[in-house]
Order: sequence, then C-alpha cells, then structure tokens
Amino acid sequence: MKIAAGVGENQAIIKAAQKVDFEVILTKSEEQLLNLLLNGDVNAAVRGSLSASCFMSQLRKIYSEVSRASILEYNGQLFLLAPVGIDEGDTLQQKERIIHNGAEFLEKIGIDPKIAILSGGRPQDVGRSSKIDNSIMEARELTMITKDKYRVKHYFILIEDAVSDGANLILAPDGICGNLIFRSLVLIGSIKSHGAVTLGIEEIFIDTSRSQNEEGYIRSLELAKKLAESI
Repeated sequence: MKIAAGVGENQAIIKAAQKVDFEVILTKSEEQLLNLLLNGDVNAAVRGSLSASCFMSQLRKIYSEVSRASILEYNGQLFLLAPVGIDEGDTLQQKERIIHNGAEFLEKIGIDPKIAILSGGRPQDVGRSSKIDNSIMEARELTMITKDKYRVKHYFILIEDAVSDGANLILAPDGICGNLIFRSLVLIGSIKSHGAVTLGIEEIFIDTSRSQNEEGYIRSLELAKKLAESI
C-alpha cells in the first residue's frame, strides 16, 4: 500500500506521514503528485498542503466534471458536505451531478444515501430579496428532479435539522457557502474532518485544507488507505 501526499508551506503533513503504519510518498509538486496518482504508482493520493487551484486545474484537464465532498464527523455521525470547492456547484446541473456522484460514493462504501438540500432562507423568507428567492426556488427544483431517484429533502437554511435527522449528504447552496460551512465547523469548531473525497474521477484522491493540523492529516491519510483497500 502506497499513498502519495503533497507538502506545501504547512509542514504538519510531514509529521502526519511519519505517524501512520503504511508507506507515504511525499512530494512538493502538484504535477508530481498528480502523475503518481494517474500513472498508478500509488494506490491513492492526498493533497496535503499543496495548492488546490493548481492541482485541480491540472486534474480538470483530464476529468472535466470534478467536485469535492468533505467527510465530516459529528458525535460519531459521518456525513458528506458538498460542494466545498469555491468554484463548484454554481449551476443546477452541477448540483444534480454532485448528488448523483455523492450518492454513488456512499453506496460503494455501504451507506444508504439520505440527502439534504440547503438553500438561502426559510420558506417564509421568500420575497425578502431576489438572491434568497432564487436560492430557494433552485433548491426546490433540485429536490423535484432528484426525489424519484434518492431519499432527498429540502431543509432550506436549517443545516442543524439536516444533521439531526441523520442526513449523510448535505448539499450547500454553492461552493463558497460549502467552504465557509466547512471552515466554521472544522477550523473554528470541533467537528472532525477526514478530508474531502474527489467525485467524478476513477482514482482515489483526498483533498485537504492547507490549514489542517497534524491530526486532521492523519485522518485523511488513513481514509485514503481505507478507500484504496475497499473500493
């Protein structure tokens, strides 16, 4: 078992690699990390603290429809949060694809998808602004076109209800919102992150924040190994 990991300014990934019981190949180049993954030289890769924009731009030259879903843990409950890339989930079609790919991933690891769609307000907030109205209307439409395929519910802005109800795929209104939710829950709050699985590719690539700590990187490396062994 070989896992590749990227080393940028945050050196915590190096310490994390030294504390796992499998081989981790460290690289300081986004291009080298991608080549190791695509050439099959490693079983999986973890971005570590390398640049997301640089790596993802290269990956999208090969896979055009790529998105990321963070695997978060709250009180022992695991759920996916997507999209978390700031340039992802901007259109209805992109969100529908994220739901499909996220549900497919959950099924591969033996979890029955339960999907929560979020939007920019409560039902009674319609009319307060065009931005809120558009967010709610799009979420309603997305719920309508996916409800025949999956267990899906529109929770409006009430992410706390989605988590309480046991949703295991939470769809943010867009990638900026998803990234802010991630940073609030993980980098400020106490929710554990296991890294973000990359959807829409054949290989196993775990995305991570450049601001993650050593324990977070250990969890991401261990997730990469677990997925490489199971799917």
